[in-house]
Amino acid sequence: MSNEKVKYEILRSLGPSIFKIKIPKEILYKLNDYTDELIENRDKQKKLNFGHTLVGDVTQELLMESDFAKSSGWLNFLTSCVQRWILIETGKKITKFHLERTWIVRQFENEYNPTHWHGGHISGVGYLKVPKDLGDHKQKKNDIEYSGGYLQLIHGTRMFLCDSTINIKPEVGDFYFFPNYMMHTVFPFKDTKEERRSISFNASIDKEIYNVYQN
Repeated sequence: MSNEKVKYEILRSLGPSIFKIKIPKEILYKLNDYTDELIENRDKQKKLNFGHTLVGDVTQELLMESDFAKSSGWLNFLTSCVQRWILIETGKKITKFHLERTWIVRQFENEYNPTHWHGGHISGVGYLKVPKDLGDHKQKKNDIEYSGGYLQLIHGTRMFLCDSTINIKPEVGDFYFFPNYMMHTVFPFKDTKEERRSISFNASIDKEIYNVYQN
C-alpha cells in the first residue's frame, strides 16, 4: 500500500465484525481504467465473463486477471487490510492470504443482486462508480424498508431489540470486509442511466484462525 493515510472503522452490533476502509485513490483509478479497457475489448470480455457462475441479475460481471491484481496494488491492499482486521479482532497474525478470485460487477437501472453469500473465508465489496442520484425509489411495507442501490448485510433473524440487517449506501471508494458466510443483497435502483460499479473478492486465510470450533 502507498503512504496515503487511511481511516478505518469496525462496525459491530452483536454480530459478525465488518471492517470498513477507503480504497486508496491510486488503486481506485487503476481499477476503473482497467474495467473501462475491458469494456472496449470484446475478446477479453468473453474470456473474463464471470456472470454464469454468480447469482446477480446485472449487466456484467468480469473476473479480474491475477497479474493485474498484483501489479495494480489491489492484492496487497486486500492482504494488508485483512491482516490488520484479523489482528484487531483476534490478536492473531495471519500467515496465509490466498485470493481465490476477485471480480467487478456492472449494475444498471432495475438490476439487482439477490440474497447470497460467498466462498472462501473472507469476502468483501467496494464501490468504483456510483450514480450521482440513485433515485427516490424507497419501499416500506410490513416494517420492511429499503432504498434503491443500497447494499444490505444480513445475519440471523429480527428479534426484540435486535435488528438482523444493516443497509449501506454505496459511496465511491468505500470498501467493506466481512466473513464469507455473511448474507447480503443489492436492491434495484431507478431513474438513472448511470452505472453502479462494484468490486468483490473471496479469499482464504489460516484454517487454524478461521476455524474457531477446532478445539
